[in-house]
Amino acid sequence: MSAPASRRALLAAAVALALRPAAAAAAPAAPPAPVRVTEGQVAEAAPGRPILYPSVTSCLTITLRLCGGAKVGAHASLFQVPGELRSDRILAAARRVAGSRRITAVEVRGAVGAWHPGYFTKAIEAYGEGEVVPYPTHPDPDGLARAVAAGLELPARVKVTVQDVPDGDQTVR
Repeated sequence: MSAPASRRALLAAAVALALRPAAAAAAPAAPPAPVRVTEGQVAEAAPGRPILYPSVTSCLTITLRLCGGAKVGAHASLFQVPGELRSDRILAAARRVAGSRRITAVEVRGAVGAWHPGYFTKAIEAYGEGEVVPYPTHPDPDGLARAVAAGLELPARVKVTVQDVPDGDQTVR
């Protein structure tokens, strides 16, 4: 092969290399899409994946943080959404999704002042005609924390935090 031919071959190889798509590592990876948990639903998010609770107005969101980084999200609705879980069924469903994995912390967020702790044991829809439905007379974050811990059957070492947040979407990372 002559010198000009080998230079042309080398130049062609360099151009071909330059025109190849950049390696995937060179482009920043898109953040993982959040797991969407709507009213009356429970879902799991893999480690590193956020949970999106859309349109939290009179609701509470309950996020279970699991050993290993996964999360279980429950979106408790004050009034049952047709076809979805009532407030007195949501904690048991979240516990089932968590399974035997250790829960390291629980975060409760939302309309704290609209919730009576008893709604986790008897939903508003469960009261019959003539029965008095309890209603909150003041925000009770401690009562809600105790009710959530009991409903999830948590050992005392697992901390449950409760935070009143304004209406809107909530994203938990």
